[in-house]
Amino acid sequence: MKNSEYFFFYIRNSSKLTMFIEPGINSERKGWIEVICGSMFSGKTEELIRRLKRAKIANKRVEIFKPTIDVRYDEVNVVSHNANAIRSTPVPHSQNILLLAEGMEVVGIDEAQFLDSELPQVVETLAKKGIRVIIAGLDMDFEGKPFGPMPNLLAVADYITKVHAVCMQCGDIAHFSYRKTSDSTKVLLGEHDTYEPRCRNCFYKH
Repeated sequence: MKNSEYFFFYIRNSSKLTMFIEPGINSERKGWIEVICGSMFSGKTEELIRRLKRAKIANKRVEIFKPTIDVRYDEVNVVSHNANAIRSTPVPHSQNILLLAEGMEVVGIDEAQFLDSELPQVVETLAKKGIRVIIAGLDMDFEGKPFGPMPNLLAVADYITKVHAVCMQCGDIAHFSYRKTSDSTKVLLGEHDTYEPRCRNCFYKH
């Protein structure tokens, strides 16, 4: 395996640096699926934006999508909790992505947990067309259960990156999103006033 066939970049989480390997840069074009998952405030969107900006620097044709429901920071832009932003196209249904991604080389999808159950099939279709697909989303809901299409996306992904936040109770590594209100609605948009990251122990203890 030649070194020229790979380049490397690093993903920072709360405890260590891990290396993500992006394959096939100098080889014949082929598609694949990357999933970035974790709890709220773990840096999922930040990492998605970073990868997409790198693709743009490499002069790739890039399109970014997010669910129309996600209007917390901006109706159009994908915005991280650190206010890092990139222009996106809001979509009400995952099938819209197939049409809008025509001619693209890299497709990014943020807040994938809010999209419908057809998303795994959609991203598989894009990858078969030779498109690199990068997805970010919550892998678990506020009850600690698999969220929306994320389990199936993780199953079909070629590469998975799980990022972690810091537990607001004990300072340990966190991968649960604890809801601080009594609202039991499955989809409830919110920020630090509504959610906080917790480790397993603190999530179930309180």
